Amino acid sequence: MSQHPFLLPDDPHAPFPPAHLALRQPDGLLAVGGDLSVPRLLNAYRGGIFPWFSEDQPLLWWSPDPRMVFHTQDVRLSSRFRRGLRRSDWEVRADTAFAQVVAACAQAPRPGQQGTWITRDMQAAYGELHRLGHAHSVEVFDGGELVGGIYGVAIGRMFFGESMFSGRSGGSKVALAGLARRLLEWGWPLIDAQVENDHLPTLGAVSMPRDAFLAQVESLASAADTPHDWQARFGRLPARDLSPPGAP
Repeated sequence: MSQHPFLLPDDPHAPFPPAHLALRQPDGLLAVGGDLSVPRLLNAYRGGIFPWFSEDQPLLWWSPDPRMVFHTQDVRLSSRFRRGLRRSDWEVRADTAFAQVVAACAQAPRPGQQGTWITRDMQAAYGELHRLGHAHSVEVFDGGELVGGIYGVAIGRMFFGESMFSGRSGGSKVALAGLARRLLEWGWPLIDAQVENDHLPTLGAVSMPRDAFLAQVESLASAADTPHDWQARFGRLPARDLSPPGAP
């Protein structure tokens, strides 16, 4: 195994090195350099690789082992939170405020982190992915106010989550639960959550060995079901519908 990350060539269509060649320390660091062009980003996600770097770092590409994922049927909200949703007027939508969601994610404070990896270049790159129908946001609104959201990249029947935020308590949970509800209905079984933190397992995220994750991505990303018009297909989902009748 290489003891250093691979240096990517200038050609944005050049393949990435296999993910299993990523370093163990730091866990999952695979490559350095390249750019955030659409072909490069799509190649990365299809290979189970994602960019993650700070403003003062070179462009870094990662594929950690294990990988955090949500099975769409297993995203969970606490009983107390679901009881509160029954009285909620919040509504979940998709692709009506993509740039706002990404900007809010960039500004959200993260415990133990200074600054953000969602740099201006990252925001522009994912904005271009969104314009071309590859990146999508799920938003939670209280009337006309954006109170939570999540965004990521969709390829085939695979959704690669990038970041989420809460403008009000619980906003990100509702966005995630709404996303999982729709993906489950569409037959999309997984949401990539990238790396573990203390919060994700409380919502149902689990660790998956990288080899198993890559096998799932290879199968799901090649499926012919990438809806570009998420706004219409997703529709409008009342948050109270995320708490089924009779649920505790």
